[in-house]
Amino acid sequence: MEPPLDRTDQQLLSLLQANARESTATLARRLGLARTTVVARIARLEREGVVAGYGVRLGRRMDSATVRAWCSLSVLPQTAPAVLRALAEMPEVEEVSAVSGQFDYLVFLRCATHEQLDALLDRIGQVDGVHQTQTSIVLSRKIDRRSLSG
Repeated sequence: MEPPLDRTDQQLLSLLQANARESTATLARRLGLARTTVVARIARLEREGVVAGYGVRLGRRMDSATVRAWCSLSVLPQTAPAVLRALAEMPEVEEVSAVSGQFDYLVFLRCATHEQLDALLDRIGQVDGVHQTQTSIVLSRKIDRRSLSG
């Protein structure tokens, strides 16, 4: 079992989540540590699987230029693996979470237009094993702790 994260690890992770491209020198300065210590901590966090990778978060300009929706899916028993494989092939599908309740999965979709979303929902509904869908289009985001401010 890996040792729990200390306060410095948690602060480092918070800084990396805010800007994964921040230089190690800047991270070290903000944490009050030597640069080599920060490099070693990041390497350890990656090795231990705490940091699984680095990616791109879209800014508000890109976010507001797209149609976003949450689609709840109910799938037939034994078909979940095939449904998940089909969803993984659709680039508009950004996130799939298994959830409790009436539906089995909650899927976050991002499309360029309402027409593209409509066609995507048709494709999802035609996937073998998809029993029922319910979609809510995002009108505006009120709170988002994952986004960069500005």
